[in-house]
Amino acid sequence: MKLSDRQRKFLRREAHSLKPVVTVGDKGISPALAQELDGALEHHELLKIKVRIGDRDARDEAIAELAKTTKAELISRIGNIATLYRQNKEKPKLVLPKRGN
Repeated sequence: MKLSDRQRKFLRREAHSLKPVVTVGDKGISPALAQELDGALEHHELLKIKVRIGDRDARDEAIAELAKTTKAELISRIGNIATLYRQNKEKPKLVLPKRGN
């Protein structure tokens, strides 16, 4: 799902007050972690994850891998916190603004 700038801005605003739900540690991404994140996205649609990996490039790579694995959109990344979004196909919780600028 390709999001417009307007939709991304809306989701950043919605995520502002959220606390990280999933934390990725030094050991990286395990199948259990990916499965837990997948379930959390299914339930919440929009969530923050904390990636506690020291190297910036490794952190970026881990975030990209998690987004790809869970088929989620990366909404924002600030430091070691990333916001991911994946719409629930059966019962969407968030109503996105119409596509546009």
